[in-house]
Amino acid sequence: MIINMNEGATEDEIQHVIERVREAGFQAHVTRGTERCIVAAVGSGGKRHELEALAAAGGVAEVVPIAQPFKLVSRQVKPHRSVIEVGDVKIGDGSFAVIAGPCSVESRQQIFSTAQAVKAAGARLLRGGAYKPRTSPYDFQGLGVEALRLLSEVRKQVGLPVVTEVMSTEDAELIAEHADMLQVGARNMQNFALLRRLATVSKPVLLKRGPSATVKEWLLAAEYLLAGGNPKVVLCERGIKTFETETRNTLDLAAVALARELSHLPVMVDPSHGTGRRTLIAPTSRAAAALGADGIIVEVHPCPERALSDGAQSLDFRGFRDLMQSLAEPMRAVSIPQLRMDKAAAKS
Repeated sequence: MIINMNEGATEDEIQHVIERVREAGFQAHVTRGTERCIVAAVGSGGKRHELEALAAAGGVAEVVPIAQPFKLVSRQVKPHRSVIEVGDVKIGDGSFAVIAGPCSVESRQQIFSTAQAVKAAGARLLRGGAYKPRTSPYDFQGLGVEALRLLSEVRKQVGLPVVTEVMSTEDAELIAEHADMLQVGARNMQNFALLRRLATVSKPVLLKRGPSATVKEWLLAAEYLLAGGNPKVVLCERGIKTFETETRNTLDLAAVALARELSHLPVMVDPSHGTGRRTLIAPTSRAAAALGADGIIVEVHPCPERALSDGAQSLDFRGFRDLMQSLAEPMRAVSIPQLRMDKAAAKS
């Protein structure tokens, strides 16, 4: 249930509603806008009739049911868009954030040269895999702890916040010590034990959509994180499995627009995995920017043909510079109107 407070509701009236929500057996999640406050009552097994009775409480404008099964993720609970801070970078503030780097950290020279190149071209965050989930057990699985140490070193020297994937609950704490943002890969989107663990970590989470997941399942996976106590979540569309064989996956841009319509969380796009073809990365990135996505995550390697993983979908340094130049105009065209719309929503 959502308890919408009056514009002039006092702090005592808001606290009274919060206390009554808890007494009824629900969690109270408070969203404070510039003009009014919303209290979301979330949970199961509580006394629903006691929530409905709050319509008569002082300072309450109305009590309405939450329409979606994903509650804290819903824009009904939080009308204005969330802004997630990763180091000194803000995702969801109306700008277009670019995360770039290699699929896997392979060596010190490789990750340092890539970090310097993508930063010079305009990337705001560095991606790099330390632990790699691979379809074949014989493929390169990542450097593990050594890669984490290299990512920490490159962050300090180059100055880019680091994004890397966490695959197991046992590694969450260690990876959080080295990374600024923890990525949940597509294969782990519904690894509920991992989601519950990351809900207790203080770092932001980049949640990729599963290859066969519906938008509702994707948002419910995000709900695990928010309900567990971590509101710092960024969604990432990375393509789904269809009958198409010419691309690695089918990049579902309609899902990006729908996720932004249903949820207040920022939504990014992964054109590298979404297409699997480097020639398609630039046009799909521009489409993502024009659609209003909050950014992209792109694979970049000094020498893609020698990459130990995902070389076919990786850009070289020149290709990434060309991509960033091609994005300049759609980024300008989208960011200013979007920022104005988000500021207007924040006042409601």
